[in-house]
Amino acid sequence: MHTDTERCVRAVQSKDARFDGVFFTAVRTTRIYCRPSCPGVPPKPENMEFHPSAASCQRAGFRACKRCRPDTSPGSPHWNVRADAVARAMRLIQDGVVDREGVPGLARHLGWSTRQIERQLLAELGAGPLALARAQRAQTARVLIETTPMPLGEVAFAAGFSSIRTFNDTVRQVFALTPGELRARAIRRSPAGPPPTPGTISLRLPFRAPLEPSNLFGHLAATAVPGVEEWRGGAYRRTLSLPYGHGIVALAPRPDHIACRLSLTDPRDLAHAISRCRRLLDLDADPVAVDERLRTDPLLAPLVDKAPGRRVPGSVDPAEFAVRAVLGQQVSTAAARTHAARLVTAHGVPVDDPEGGLTHLFPSPEALAALDPDSLALPRSRRTTLLTLVGALADGSLTLGPADDREEARARLLALPGFGPWTTEIIAMRALGDPDAFLPGDLGVRRAAEGLGLPGTPAALTARAAHWRPWRAYAVQYLWATDDHPINHLPHEGH
Repeated sequence: MHTDTERCVRAVQSKDARFDGVFFTAVRTTRIYCRPSCPGVPPKPENMEFHPSAASCQRAGFRACKRCRPDTSPGSPHWNVRADAVARAMRLIQDGVVDREGVPGLARHLGWSTRQIERQLLAELGAGPLALARAQRAQTARVLIETTPMPLGEVAFAAGFSSIRTFNDTVRQVFALTPGELRARAIRRSPAGPPPTPGTISLRLPFRAPLEPSNLFGHLAATAVPGVEEWRGGAYRRTLSLPYGHGIVALAPRPDHIACRLSLTDPRDLAHAISRCRRLLDLDADPVAVDERLRTDPLLAPLVDKAPGRRVPGSVDPAEFAVRAVLGQQVSTAAARTHAARLVTAHGVPVDDPEGGLTHLFPSPEALAALDPDSLALPRSRRTTLLTLVGALADGSLTLGPADDREEARARLLALPGFGPWTTEIIAMRALGDPDAFLPGDLGVRRAAEGLGLPGTPAALTARAAHWRPWRAYAVQYLWATDDHPINHLPHEGH
């Protein structure tokens, strides 16, 4: 996109927010970079240059616009759609792998050499992995500076910087302000309110409009595992297992953002927690591109027009979701929640939640691999499926995460006993974030298809759905939404 100068200029001149995060506009005369929708007067076309990432702008010596704050724009939807190694590398960098394990760790996850990674990322994004991770650290630092009273020295290390000097230099270079000046500006901008709860961080998660929250939050609330998830105070709340500790997050839909409130045992987990929440709510999607494609099918068009911007509910932990998918095979939503709650009570790590009813972290594959099969109130075949899955996840012969090749993961899942197309595709859709995952044999999908006049058999529906690619997972959300199931409705308070 950033190489199509004419298209980029048109997007900037029309202040088109759909392209925020897809490319960045750097202004040669002011040495500032902006998002395409910046409310300022657009620069002359001859003074613009376009970059594929904020890190590329920073590497070229531009600093972030103080008005449109391009570092806070939604992430590029390309990394969710694409399945190649560069996209997987970007998902890992967003997950904080470079901060925790360095570029060699990133290389190990991808099976590349560090030199290959450097060359590929520079070619596509104008910045290498260290520069991309540095840009993310700067944004994490900004969130901590502006939303918490944490001492600036602690902010530096919580954001992933190796020294306070590097932290100070980076913040000055990226934002043209010192950390102290950033905090002072944030205090002046925000009206005086109640002091923040110690240990909590409140922030806004941006998204590309439109966003239809009903099926997104309805699905999460209706399938919530007691003790791990709940709907309370108009927000979906859940516990998080994170690299340095654990956390609790509350996510609530607002007209132009998602209100996010995080409580972390270690602030170094902030960037990782935000990345997981964005994946959970599919916030980096491009709903206009999705809906434009699905509207070309005259039988889907009325569903899209009725509630545009449906997202695919994701997962904060692919391994957890895979376990829950097995527990949900051929049973009701309520039964699946009951089975999962029993595992949580018996094998989950207890946590303290003074603000609600969350009690445990979902048990890890390692904890579940040691359980007694006779303790599972499941059919014998389902026990075998579950134990084989958690064993493979625990010993590393099966990995499910942002770095994993989706087709290879599908093949490994299908090789496990008890895994058919439905279980494999629901994991690809919600745990691996594949926007083209499809469930032609799902009862709800088939019922909706027949009601709309679409083909009812899996083979015929798959043939018809070829035109919906690469967005078939979103078509599934629109089809599911024709039913009156609780997953399609925002819950009432107290549910």
